[in-house]
Amino acid sequence: MTPKPIVIGIVGAGFAASFHVENYRRVPGLDIRIKGVTSKRPQRAEAFAKQHQLEKAYSSVEALLADSEITLVDLCVPNYLHHPLVLQAAEAGKHIVCEKPLTGYFGDGRQETSRRTMFDAALKAADEMVDAVKHNNVMFCYGENWVYAPSVQKTNDLLAESDNTILRIVAEESHSGSHSEYAKEWRYSGGGSLFNKGCHPVGGTLYLKYSEGKRKYGKPIKPKSVLAQVANLTHMQSFLDEDEKWLKEGWKDCEDWGTMIITFEDGSVAQITASDIVLGGIHNVMTVYSSKVVVQCNINPNTGMLTYAPTDRVLGEAYIREKVETRAGWQFTNPDEDWMNGFPHELEDFCQAIAYDQSPKSTIELGRDIVAVCYGAYISAETGQRFLLSEWM
Repeated sequence: MTPKPIVIGIVGAGFAASFHVENYRRVPGLDIRIKGVTSKRPQRAEAFAKQHQLEKAYSSVEALLADSEITLVDLCVPNYLHHPLVLQAAEAGKHIVCEKPLTGYFGDGRQETSRRTMFDAALKAADEMVDAVKHNNVMFCYGENWVYAPSVQKTNDLLAESDNTILRIVAEESHSGSHSEYAKEWRYSGGGSLFNKGCHPVGGTLYLKYSEGKRKYGKPIKPKSVLAQVANLTHMQSFLDEDEKWLKEGWKDCEDWGTMIITFEDGSVAQITASDIVLGGIHNVMTVYSSKVVVQCNINPNTGMLTYAPTDRVLGEAYIREKVETRAGWQFTNPDEDWMNGFPHELEDFCQAIAYDQSPKSTIELGRDIVAVCYGAYISAETGQRFLLSEWM
């Protein structure tokens, strides 16, 4: 089969858009062209196009979608824009790459809005996105890089080598605070650490359990229930009274820490933690305890490269790894952080899916189920009780 050419238009000109451009250019063997970009701030789109040598900065999303050459729209925008832009892109007949999380509830996060109301609204939005993609017969690629991290993919391969049962997964994504100020407000982010950080380890966990189920039973092993707790630990008075702070603060109506226990249909469990209150750089780790093997995935940090510097200034402006606070002392220096995070593998799979008309590993259905689990966790944290998920799976 001759692969279809792919012409890409990017919506958004921030952090995610930059590493997407860089990693599209690492995809081998396909006819890929990144034509242009648009942003709500036209001058930012112009600067982005110039920096990355793109052909065009579009004046609006509508202008980008009206370009008949564009076949793939990559949405690198804040969470609250995913739902309307996915519907718009699908209606325009464009294939879609969408950053995580898929969608959520984007009113304010005040306690008088029940988490159940949020759950229902988030699932309604997710299901509308699924329906729009199917109705318009476009490909949807869900940007969950944990699915594509080489260590997670290798774990899946190892588990498939024998009749193996995943008994327990322990996974965490944490760091010292988000890149974006919008992450501190529910109306933009759809939640706090449990959602915006937790969606990654939840995504990797669901992927492994779904893959196990398909191998054994021809269908995914789905989550059955979730039990959770959240907190705003940077609101503690003793922290607020400190004179020097290394952690991000100012979380408005979003939690900065959360944890959940997911129980699956087969009785297996996953322990997921997520926070914005961890120093020392990104902490992305997963340990899989199965009946025949234990696998630990050190996505970040990893020991592939270690460096030592007596002071921070010795290494100047050299990049060590994401969100580390200093270059001094022993450091887990990442020689290719994008590769370890799975970004080139993710975009290669997306482009192959579109070029050859096949399903990507990370689908809109996976993104939708992650929303259900995380918002179910919010209900559990609010009520103090386990929340049953089976009806929404």
